[in-house]
Amino acid sequence: MGVATAPSGPTPESDRAGPDRAHWLRAARETADDLATDAVAREQAGKTPFDEVSRLREAGLLTLLVPAEAGGGGADWSTAYAVVREIAAADGAIGQLLGCHYFLSWSAQFFTGPARAVQLGRQTAAEQLAWGGGFARQEAPLRLARKGSGYVLDGRQSYATGVLVADRLAVRAERADTGEPFAVLVDPAHPRVKIDGDADTFGQRLAAGGSVEFDAVRVSADNVLGSLSADEDVLSPLTAFASPVGRLLSVQLLLGIAEGVLAEVRECSRSGHSLWHPAWPVGSPQDPRMLTLYGELTVLARSAAALSEQAVRAVHGGLARGEDLTYDEYAEIAVLVAMAEAAASRAAQESTTRALDIIGVRSTSSRLGFDRFWRNARTLALYEPVAHRLRDVGDYFLNGAHPPFVLPG
Repeated sequence: MGVATAPSGPTPESDRAGPDRAHWLRAARETADDLATDAVAREQAGKTPFDEVSRLREAGLLTLLVPAEAGGGGADWSTAYAVVREIAAADGAIGQLLGCHYFLSWSAQFFTGPARAVQLGRQTAAEQLAWGGGFARQEAPLRLARKGSGYVLDGRQSYATGVLVADRLAVRAERADTGEPFAVLVDPAHPRVKIDGDADTFGQRLAAGGSVEFDAVRVSADNVLGSLSADEDVLSPLTAFASPVGRLLSVQLLLGIAEGVLAEVRECSRSGHSLWHPAWPVGSPQDPRMLTLYGELTVLARSAAALSEQAVRAVHGGLARGEDLTYDEYAEIAVLVAMAEAAASRAAQESTTRALDIIGVRSTSSRLGFDRFWRNARTLALYEPVAHRLRDVGDYFLNGAHPPFVLPG
C-alpha cells in the first residue's frame, strides 16, 4: 500500500475572495485563548454552551467554509481542520461542536443540487446559523414517509452533537417505502421536534449533545437533501468522499486534545519540582524519567500530526479532482485518513493518561482540571472505535478492499 497521491492543487478561486488563512488561524488562536481562560470552570459547570457558540460566532468562525460569494469566509478544508485543532487544544468539546457544524453545513453540496447548496450557504452566512445533528447510522432509524408534495419525519435519534444549541438539524432518515437513507434538514424550532439534553456523558460535556424526537414533522421536498446510500449505483466517488472529509475532523479533535494536555502539563511542571526527587528541578537533565516520558509523548503526538498532514494534503487533492475522482483514489485517501485516525487516537489516549503521571498526585486536583483531557479523549474513542479504522486499513492492505462509506455521527 502506498501513500495517497491524489493530484493536489488549489480549489477553484471564486469571484470574491474571503480572508486569507492567516486571518482564520489568528481568529482561532484568539478564540482558543479566550476559551482556555475559563475552560476548567465551564467544563465542570457543564452548562449548555450558548456562550461558547456566541464566541465562535463573534469570531466569524461559523461561516468559515461558506463560499465568499455567498457571504461566508471562503476558506478551504485545510484551514477548517487547523481551526478545529486549535480550538480543540483549548476545549475539546467546543472543537467537536465546531467540527460537527462545519461538516453538516458544508456537506449539503454533496447531498443536494447546486442551487439548493448555494441557497443554504447564503442563509447560513446571513443568519450565522449553527448546525447540529449527524448522519451516522442509528440502531432504530428515523422514518421518512411521503405525504402530499412533501414528507413526514418520525422517530428518535439518540446522542447527536450540537443539538442543544443548533439553529438547524441535519439527520439521517430512511424512506418508509424503500429503506433508502437520506440526509434531511429540519428546523429545531418546529413544534413537533423535541430535544432532550439526556447525553450526560463523562467527557465532551460541552458538545451540546442530546437526543431528538420527531413526531410527524412535516418536511418539504427541498429539505430532503439527497441520498446517503452506500450502493455504488447511487454513490459517486465524489459523494463517497464526504466520508474521509468528515472523519478527518476526528483526527484534528484528537490531536488538539493531545497537544492541549501536553502544553498545560508542561506549564505546570515548569513551575514546580520533580515528583520523583524534590531536589531536582523539573526539566533538568538530572530527572531522566520525566524527560523520557515527555520525549515519548512528544514523539507520539508529532508522529500522529505528520500523518494527519499527509491526510489533509490528500483530501485537498481529492477535492480538487472533483467529478474526476475515481473510486480507487477515494479508497486510498480514505485509508490514509483511517491511518491518521488510529495514530491520533493512540496519541490522545496515551498523552491524556500518562501526562497525569508527570504531575503525580497533584493531577487529581479538580482545580487543575487535567482529568477533562482524559475524559474527552476517552469519550471520543468510545464513539469512534479505533479498531474499526485499523480493520479498514488491514483489509485494504491485505485484500485491496475499499473502506466502507461511513459518515461521522
